[in-house]
Amino acid sequence: MRPFLAALLAAISFAPAAVAQSPRVAAVENGLLPSVRIRGQALAMRLLDRMAFHHVPGVSIAVIDSGRIVWARGYGVREAGGAAVDTATLFQAASISKPVTSAAALRLVRRGTLTLTGDVNTWLRSWRVPENAFTRERPVTLERLLSHTAGLSVSGFPGYDVDSAIPTVVQILDGARPANTDSIRVTTLPGSVWRYSGGGYTVVQQLLVDVTRRPFPEFLRRTVLEPLGMRRSTFAQPLPPRLARNAASAHGPDGALVHGKWHVYPELAAAGLWTTPSDLARFALAVQEAAAGRANAVFTPALVADMLTERAASSDYGLGLGVFGQGETQRFNHTGGNRGFGCAMVAYTHRGQGAVVMTNGDNGSRLIGEIVRGIAAEYGWPGYLPPERDVVTVDPRIFDDLVGAFRMTDGTEIVVTREGDVLYGRAAAEPRSRFWPTSDSTFIVEGQGLDVRFERDASRRVTALVILRGPGRETRVPRVP
Repeated sequence: MRPFLAALLAAISFAPAAVAQSPRVAAVENGLLPSVRIRGQALAMRLLDRMAFHHVPGVSIAVIDSGRIVWARGYGVREAGGAAVDTATLFQAASISKPVTSAAALRLVRRGTLTLTGDVNTWLRSWRVPENAFTRERPVTLERLLSHTAGLSVSGFPGYDVDSAIPTVVQILDGARPANTDSIRVTTLPGSVWRYSGGGYTVVQQLLVDVTRRPFPEFLRRTVLEPLGMRRSTFAQPLPPRLARNAASAHGPDGALVHGKWHVYPELAAAGLWTTPSDLARFALAVQEAAAGRANAVFTPALVADMLTERAASSDYGLGLGVFGQGETQRFNHTGGNRGFGCAMVAYTHRGQGAVVMTNGDNGSRLIGEIVRGIAAEYGWPGYLPPERDVVTVDPRIFDDLVGAFRMTDGTEIVVTREGDVLYGRAAAEPRSRFWPTSDSTFIVEGQGLDVRFERDASRRVTALVILRGPGRETRVPRVP
């Protein structure tokens, strides 16, 4: 048994006795669900088994119901051979830093310090958005930055090894050494399309520093974290030693510890928050409270209405938050993934329900989906669970023709294998996924939320694997000769 899995097994039982006796907690722990529900198949899975399958050493969960945190629990270990995860263990929130940053920026708008629609170069001092043909036609505004419609480049950041030189924010914005990403520039007409940009939030970071004349971590602490009681949260990077003592370490897709325990992210607004699920649940609860018409220490009803109003057609994104559905079934969310960490926050705007899940593994996103679907099933979340789908029985001998390697344009190989009467697929270092047949050539990919189709030539030889992500979204992956 691999060391981190042995430690996980030893630590999985960590939890207060009162919580461990809760039948609803147990129902979630033993009721994880895949992204596709197969009609007639009992597919509920155990959390411990799925942590081992995905090579994720540690998980922390907070569940919201009836407008409060009804339970929170840690599972597994902070790192292989290390201490158990508890509810106070810090994880990197990655891109869930963005809605917290958005809340701080919108408070300045409400005070009249900034406007949503003015050119941000009006307030920027240490750096300015370089002018070009796009910006001369339309300016970069705070509204566009917060909604990913400003036309800025650089979607995300890899972070920096703890032994690396750490660039300033201005160096990151200009792509100057020692920055490890390209310069952040306007490359499409502002307001014309939705394009996810961590680079845009880095501009927001510099904007808030220039306007408030305070270090970003201090401003966010005073403006959002402390008022909401997020006492285990910080934007300090690198993480101070006193907080690092109960921080989860990052792990790669195979469960191996990341060098230095984690990467450093000076791109604070986009990816720099360290926090816990309970603290992020407090953030979600404050959004719900204001959406119900009750202002709190951070949010007013008008501010939340701004955050939850979609700003671009078909983007499902407001100001710092994803927004899905309408009325009683409307929910807001954000996910995040830094090197060796994965997390998600999802909550209903009007139902007082939601959950936050944080993990310390690169494969955490797939595990999180299974956990949240288990929570949704137990707590009766409307409009969340995927519909059941039918599969068919096929002669397993046809699988022999499908087995092989298929190579994507970026060099990633998808390897299809057969084990008995079951077909599996695996991409790169990811765990394998079962292929459920819907015909002799099309399959549901368990845990991925997509289908695949095997393409044949005139002689019936399999020539490609086609990934089907939805109407008009197909990717053809040729077979390796």
